[in-house]
Amino acid sequence: MKMHSESPRDAAECRDHADGAILRLEGIGKRFPGVVALEGIHLDLRCGEVHAICGENGAGKSTLMKIISGQYQPDEGVIHYRGEPTRFASTSHAQAAGIAIIHQELNLVPHLTVAENLYLAREPKRGPFVDSRKLNADAARCLARVGLNVSPATPLGALSIAQQQMVEIAKALSLDAHVLIMDEPTSSLTESETVQLFRIIKELRAAGKAILYISHRLDEMAHIVDRVTVLRDGRHISTDDFSALSVNDIVARMVGRALDDAYPPRQSKPSDVVLLSVRNLRRDDVFGPVSFDLRRGEILGFAGLMGAGRTEIARAIFGADRIDDGTIALHGQTVTIRSPREAIRHGIAYLSEDRKQDGLALSMSVAANITLANVRGVSSRSGFLRFGEEAAIARRYVQDLAIRTPSVDQVVRNLSGGNQQKVVIGKWLYRGSKILFFDEPTRGIDVGAKFAIYGLMDRLAADGVGVVLISSELPELLGMTDRIAVFHEGHQTALLETKRTSQEEIMHFASGHTHA
Repeated sequence: MKMHSESPRDAAECRDHADGAILRLEGIGKRFPGVVALEGIHLDLRCGEVHAICGENGAGKSTLMKIISGQYQPDEGVIHYRGEPTRFASTSHAQAAGIAIIHQELNLVPHLTVAENLYLAREPKRGPFVDSRKLNADAARCLARVGLNVSPATPLGALSIAQQQMVEIAKALSLDAHVLIMDEPTSSLTESETVQLFRIIKELRAAGKAILYISHRLDEMAHIVDRVTVLRDGRHISTDDFSALSVNDIVARMVGRALDDAYPPRQSKPSDVVLLSVRNLRRDDVFGPVSFDLRRGEILGFAGLMGAGRTEIARAIFGADRIDDGTIALHGQTVTIRSPREAIRHGIAYLSEDRKQDGLALSMSVAANITLANVRGVSSRSGFLRFGEEAAIARRYVQDLAIRTPSVDQVVRNLSGGNQQKVVIGKWLYRGSKILFFDEPTRGIDVGAKFAIYGLMDRLAADGVGVVLISSELPELLGMTDRIAVFHEGHQTALLETKRTSQEEIMHFASGHTHA
């Protein structure tokens, strides 16, 4: 068995002469304590193709990609790379062999510059020192390739999540790999950025590169995908030409049943009682003035293109960012919210689009995360944690929210994205929050988990909670909301009744128009 560490060869030399496959997996299995992540997986990847891997969260997609890229070692099975049985000892070995991965969860260093992130541990040298001029010049070419107009010297942390995602893509392309793994590459991208990425993918495919593509956005795959493999519960279900299947066929194989509708029937109906009233809210040079009401039992959508200010408005109401002018009233009473702690005390919760960074303590258990916002509820008068009560409460939410976990003691980092999102929701439900801001809650989540999240949102609204749904997916807003507030570059351009509007009208206002 060969341990790869040499430099990549030309793509033409990589082909397995039998069928053009550069990578073949046979009987791959992987187990973690209490979980069979993969069992008997077979897969082949050909030069010059885009091969999609589809499955619900927890199906084993990310585990499989980590095995291919050298982060995990398989417990059983064989990897054939360039026709030879291979085992990658580490990610650096896989990278040296010509395999690169674009991670769904950004694998970047915020305090370093964009250029330093692009060439981390691969910086061009002049003697013992980094050649900064060449570093920035090389980085500028990489950024131009993905259409990202930022200075290479910009600190990465100053960029938006979408821009950081483009940096991650540029970093992988800079390796000139033969096998490129893309894990949810469009989850944070705008429509124009997605078009740019698809152009790059088509160029790579034409150059003979092999691409493994993971995405929950099945509709977009028709533009780029050649074949699709479906996984379910860690097992191989099928591999077919993408053109031979409909989206409904793929979904049915992913979840083991047909999903007749993308969105559950709405059970909730808004009342006339106003939970949250925002008037002329403004933050200098960021957003405003913004005015809206959120009623009990309502799901209110926030729509807008990147840079519209939707997240900034939510963060300001939650007390995470300052407010320069305007008023916030809860249940008819004007309040001043200077911090998230005060917002939480008023019953306001904010589910960040970056759940791993802002919503979870990844190294802690499911139980600890669910009680994190209300530790006093499971503590004795003397301040000691009542672990038995904490576990009992966590088990109740695990059952109620259908969180898939071996136990409430499982470390949250080991859960799938959809189940992590449910843990965040459980945390705020246990806190007793009555106003919930969901910021891109289904980003990077499969169709089955999306349906479950939608059902939870509707159930919350039916119980009298006010929900604000911030989403870049217009079908999601149209399928789940009662009204939609539209924003453009920080300005509120419309407040629409969902039943009486359309994607075209929303985009009209999101583009900056203030009249229909």
